[in-house]
Amino acid sequence: MIEPAQVQDLVARWWWNYDEGNFDVLAGLLTDDVHFSCRTDSGTTDYEDFVRADYSGRDAVMAWQTDHRLHSPYPLRHNGTNVHVVEHHGDEATFSSYIFVSQIVGGVSPLSTAIVNGRVRRHGDALRLADLEVVLDTMESKPFNERRP
Repeated sequence: MIEPAQVQDLVARWWWNYDEGNFDVLAGLLTDDVHFSCRTDSGTTDYEDFVRADYSGRDAVMAWQTDHRLHSPYPLRHNGTNVHVVEHHGDEATFSSYIFVSQIVGGVSPLSTAIVNGRVRRHGDALRLADLEVVLDTMESKPFNERRP
């Protein structure tokens, strides 16, 4: 069984190395057949083209990740929180979490958030990311009972 702490460690290593631009380390955290997607929840922001991604395979995912990171601000900090295992499936487990992303603009740190869903797979003694879906929060908050289905 894949332990939740192992999943949390892998997710934390992913975000840390992404923020620091350690692309070789990032590639080593992925399965060969990894799937990565990113979008906003509204699909209506001015930066949709910059954040939208849907790629499969380590090389394609890393090409997008590298280009996206090189054109993103630094420092940029992705903080994965509430990482938890949703289901176990043999040598795989699915997980969900939030991320809080901060950067420095005008001396202050604005914050953005997202929901992250993913799947990890055991590869020998290590866990690797097999699927990572990031949905950035952009809709205005409102009472829970008024949300879109």
